[in-house]
Amino acid sequence: MLTGHRTWLFKNKPVIISTGTVGGPFEANGNIPQAFNILHDDIWLEQASFEKAQQIMMEEACQYAIKNSSIEKEQVSFFISGDLINQITPTSFAAKSIGTGYFGLFSACATSMESLALAAFLLNNNGADYILSGTSSHNSAAEKQFRYPTEYGGQKPPTAQWTVTGAGCALLAKNGEGPRVTSATIGKIVDMGMSDPFNMGGAMAPAAVDTILTHLRERNVDASYYDLIITGDLGHIGREVALDLLHKNEINLPQEKFVDCGLTIYREGQPVLAGASGPACSAIVTYGHFLELMKKGELDKILVVATGALHSPLSINQKDPILCIAHAVSIESGSDNT
Repeated sequence: MLTGHRTWLFKNKPVIISTGTVGGPFEANGNIPQAFNILHDDIWLEQASFEKAQQIMMEEACQYAIKNSSIEKEQVSFFISGDLINQITPTSFAAKSIGTGYFGLFSACATSMESLALAAFLLNNNGADYILSGTSSHNSAAEKQFRYPTEYGGQKPPTAQWTVTGAGCALLAKNGEGPRVTSATIGKIVDMGMSDPFNMGGAMAPAAVDTILTHLRERNVDASYYDLIITGDLGHIGREVALDLLHKNEINLPQEKFVDCGLTIYREGQPVLAGASGPACSAIVTYGHFLELMKKGELDKILVVATGALHSPLSINQKDPILCIAHAVSIESGSDNT
């Protein structure tokens, strides 16, 4: 199953049998409102804090994924998830409500594909029958922890990005109908010495390219094998850097085949500066948008490369560089079960 050093091939091709996606009012006014199962008109969700609101959204995404399937919650063995907030607190409290076995992860905005890769690994090796995989984020919770509370009114440079408020969850099974997870390439830490928390796209782009190059080499496939290569949240700046690096490595990927979740979720004119970010960004756009295109027959094979900036308030205060990572998962149409 291991090919090369960092890529898993899933012989049994675990199936994404259902998904759940939740968003807030800003996302409801975005580019793909149809990608959400639930859209809230209040960022507080009638909770006492933004972090508690984030917890509720994660719970709702999981509940909807189960509701949209033919199984009961008691059949789910594990919930694999994480978020940006200190000690992944919203996710852990959501896990308490969900009540399954729990793996808590931190891979920042790369958590969506890290959790999906690990869920597929377990299912492929008969470690479970059903697994929930997902992640969440909240704009105001992230702003409060990593930058300035929104009430502060601090000005941001054009390189900054907007954290998505929402949650995305996939319910995976060993067998069933739906898009199939066929492989995963696990990222490694890439440190380019960048330390500006307002330019995460530029910092993460080399990690995305490293994972893409590793995936194509270890799977021995050309970039044209995929209908789309989808990055998590590079935004305008990071996407351009990544395209340039790919071309320098002789991967001549057409621009229309290289898309970014952070440039998909919001419409032109929304004040998101360089684009969207946050763990929920890639989870929502993948599960609520691209998988739906796959189910309609408009896509057959996609490679989703979730990107993460692994900084923290501690590392920023200590003037450390931003360590970055990207995890890639290939998803293919369920029409071919060979």
